[in-house]
Amino acid sequence: MRVFSSFLCLCLSGTAGSALDLNQGSVSVTPVVAGLEQPWGVAPLPNGAALVTERDGHLLYVRDGQTKRVAGVPPVAAQGQGGLLDVTLARDFESSRTVFLTFAKEQPNGSGTAVASGRLNKSGSRLSNVNILFEAAPVGKTGRHFGSRVVEATDGTLFITIGDRGDRPSAQDRSNHNGAIVRINRDGTVPSDNPFVGQSGIQPQIWSYGHRNPQGAGLDERGTLWTAEHGARGGDEVNRIKKGANFGWPVISYGKHYSGDKIGEGTSKTGMEQPSHYWDPSIAPSGLLVYSGDMFPSWRGDIFVGSLKFDYISRLERNGSTVSEVEQIKGVETGRVRDIVQAPDGAIWFISVGNGTVYRMSE
Repeated sequence: MRVFSSFLCLCLSGTAGSALDLNQGSVSVTPVVAGLEQPWGVAPLPNGAALVTERDGHLLYVRDGQTKRVAGVPPVAAQGQGGLLDVTLARDFESSRTVFLTFAKEQPNGSGTAVASGRLNKSGSRLSNVNILFEAAPVGKTGRHFGSRVVEATDGTLFITIGDRGDRPSAQDRSNHNGAIVRINRDGTVPSDNPFVGQSGIQPQIWSYGHRNPQGAGLDERGTLWTAEHGARGGDEVNRIKKGANFGWPVISYGKHYSGDKIGEGTSKTGMEQPSHYWDPSIAPSGLLVYSGDMFPSWRGDIFVGSLKFDYISRLERNGSTVSEVEQIKGVETGRVRDIVQAPDGAIWFISVGNGTVYRMSE
């Protein structure tokens, strides 16, 4: 157990980076903060600092060679794959100081994916005005498949990814939130233009369904949501999310059960979406970025997905609704890549769970 004082010198600010030779040329990869325990999400701040989540419930503020724990985080159920998961800044963060967190919240007979918002003070030491905006319907009884990314759409609504919680059929049951992408307003209310609002027996927050365990999510230049989703044995997917769409799990899949048995009815079915890309064998994808920065202009519009299994970052090029992997960014730094995000200056930051480190990829 790590013991915290008000500040911890875990950062590696100023540490020399290493170089990776990629298709577009050499890039520098520099450690930002090391010594982390099960880091899950990272959010670079406009002032050069960053917020980092650790799954056991710690939210860390990293700046100028020092790291401190942020107070005010809601209680989390840190069991199995659950705990404190994603962290995202509001689009108006510089004025509102609003931060969104996803986490596993204790529920009757289990825990479920929840989303909270809070206001980060200027020193980065505390969240105030913390509110629970969303809590998945309490049906999850396992410690698996919580999702769980939160993305603010261009219209100010929030997309949250939720896994099937290890209960495969529930991803097709819209009376709960399992295996769904949900969409809510920033105050937690339901947008009136959600696809299933007013339909009896369907949770009104659902935007799309039939997902297994989407752990990566990001917007493209048009504001369209893309996700990276864990399959079973094979069948990891990148999906271009559509309003009201059924993405098929567990009726269709390009993978197999871990036992080797066939999943569902095959790889396609009328009324169910096809993935934009799938991997077989599985790479265990977690964290997705659609790059839009100026630092790497040749990468604009490309999708980056971290691999937890094969220790690399997949770079995928888009062609309409389909994508293809064109490069694997791999080095000693890319051990079990959990999250990947774009910083305000166009650099790419990523989390290596294997190294317990946040890295910055730059020119």
